[in-house]
Amino acid sequence: MNKAIKFRLIVMNVIQWAVWGAYLTSMGQYLGSVGLGPKISIFYAMQGIVSMFMPALMGIVADKWIPAQKLLGYCHGIAGAAMTGAAAYCMSAGTPDFGLLFGLYSISVAFYMPTIALSNSVAFKILADNGYDTVKDFPPIRVFGTVGFIASMWFVNFMTNGEGISFQKTYDQFYVSGILGLLMLAYCFTLPACPCKQGADGNQTIAQRLGLDAFKLFKNGNMAIFFIFSMLLGMALQITNSYATPFIEHFAGTPEYADTWGAQNPVALYSISQIAETLGILLIPVAMRLFGIKKVMLIAMFAWVLRFGLFGAGNTGSGLWMLILSMIVYGVAFDFFNISGALYTNMRTSEKIQNSAQGLFMLMTNGIGATVGTLAAGAIMNHYVYNPMAAGLAADWSTPWYIFAAYAFVVGIAFMILFKQPADPNEKVA
Repeated sequence: MNKAIKFRLIVMNVIQWAVWGAYLTSMGQYLGSVGLGPKISIFYAMQGIVSMFMPALMGIVADKWIPAQKLLGYCHGIAGAAMTGAAAYCMSAGTPDFGLLFGLYSISVAFYMPTIALSNSVAFKILADNGYDTVKDFPPIRVFGTVGFIASMWFVNFMTNGEGISFQKTYDQFYVSGILGLLMLAYCFTLPACPCKQGADGNQTIAQRLGLDAFKLFKNGNMAIFFIFSMLLGMALQITNSYATPFIEHFAGTPEYADTWGAQNPVALYSISQIAETLGILLIPVAMRLFGIKKVMLIAMFAWVLRFGLFGAGNTGSGLWMLILSMIVYGVAFDFFNISGALYTNMRTSEKIQNSAQGLFMLMTNGIGATVGTLAAGAIMNHYVYNPMAAGLAADWSTPWYIFAAYAFVVGIAFMILFKQPADPNEKVA
């Protein structure tokens, strides 16, 4: 076994997730500061819209034409260039126009979102080629991606511009993300080769030539249920990323909480979620072995109930412990769904369609699920929070969080009833 390969994959994961961490949890604060608060859900929904087709498309390209590690680099290069362009535009415009900023941002996320599945595929392939067990050896590597995400968040929270304003409230966060993306472009070309898996076989069907084999997984009833509930739970993924830091920041406008540390440092407080995520990842191999995919997914679903419910009840003063507990719960809510789901998808699919299958998982979770969830959350938040603020009334932040908690509870109960634990989770689905 090549032990150095693990370190190289650790570096890949650090940069991969630092790119996203630079703006994912703080962009809402910047948009609110330049008058685009009601548009927050549209920006975050775009991540889901492009995830409906870009990860699957790039998975097909990696399976058939461009080696996965090179394609990963190309996608980061385009995403990084567009994000840097968005930062430059915001700097020159002062108050950016929604259309142009959203256009540049959309190009960036269109090419970043596929890299989540691609980076998983690259890691799985390189680990397997070097004799490692992906279920056992991938989570400890992936945890460093969260470390990179946290480091990027902290940098944006505590770094200030020439006027003493934190990057979390300025376009500088886009510069950080863009520069890291361009760095990732260069790094990907140092990684071991991940050759395309499917050759030009004259006996292939049209569906095989188009790389649509992964959609045949829906012919298996239990896999179909797995992907459908992945979509339903995916609706929760971007809600707190979109609105958590604006929610925490709003306490700074309340005299009772204005001087509390959390109200002044929402991104740093929110980063506890990612710290908890590192611990959650390390629990995955044990949880998968002891409980199986069904119980692991159920744990994630009911963790989302707690995540949202504690947000509804908490504050940055006497209720700070509720916010902190919500951040801790997030580690299980995210990892036991997202990472375990990707591993389960990899375990149940044959090698020749694994890139496409990862793209399909992304389509259902970060694509359809996240898009519908973010737009629905945006409508709820605009009704209870931003419309009242525009009319000079007090915003109601608690009710939306309780609505989201109730939704996660219903999804969890339905999954408990409908999904069956497979007898052999390593058995490939034809």
